[in-house]
Amino acid sequence: MTAKPVLNRAHFHTSVAQLRDLPYSRAEVAFAGRSNAGKSSAINLLTRINRLAYTSKTPGRTQLINFFELDADTYLVDLPGYGYAKVPPEVKAKWEGLLSRYLQEREALVGMVLIMDARHPLTPLDRQMLAWFTPTGKPVHILLSKSDKLSNSEKALTLRRVKQELAALESVTVQLFSSLSRLGADEAAALIEGWFQRAQQASQQTAEE
Repeated sequence: MTAKPVLNRAHFHTSVAQLRDLPYSRAEVAFAGRSNAGKSSAINLLTRINRLAYTSKTPGRTQLINFFELDADTYLVDLPGYGYAKVPPEVKAKWEGLLSRYLQEREALVGMVLIMDARHPLTPLDRQMLAWFTPTGKPVHILLSKSDKLSNSEKALTLRRVKQELAALESVTVQLFSSLSRLGADEAAALIEGWFQRAQQASQQTAEE
C-alpha cells in the first residue's frame, strides 16, 4: 500500500499568538501572503483537505500562526495574512513583529511558500517578506495565485516579469497557480514534499553522525 503524501496527512494542531508559544518542531514549511491573495485556498488544495485552512470573506481576520501537523513534530504553518488596510495600526505592528521574527529566527523552518495574486504581484509587503526571509538562505517558492483570471499571454508575461525581478535571489522559485483550475497544484505539492524529504534525510544523517 502506497504511503499517503505527507501534505495529505495534515490536521490542525494549534494556534499561537506569541513566539514563546511555538510548538517543538523538527521541520516546517510556512505559507505566507497578503490578505485575500488565496493562501487558505492554496493550502486546502495542496493538502487535498477541504476547509483545513479557514477561507474568510473578511481579509485580515486570521491573526494567529496556525500549525497543521503532518507527521510527528512536522508542520505546515499558516501565517497571518498581511496588508489589510482596516487593521488597527497597533495590531498591524504586532503582526509584523511576529512575522519578521518567526521568519528570521525559526530554526525548524525549511522553506516558505509565498502566495501573490498574479494580477498584483510583488507588492511592497511581498518584498518585505522576501527581505526578512531570503537572508536565511532557505528556499522560497512563489505561487502566482488566481492565474485563471489572466489570459495565456498575461500569464506568460507576469511569470517572466516576476522571475526577472527576482533573478538575483538564488533561493527563490516562481510558478503560476490557481486553486480554482488546479493549475500548478501538482508541481507545487511535489516541490514542498521535496523540502520535507530533504529535511528528514538531513535529520537522519545528523543522528547517525
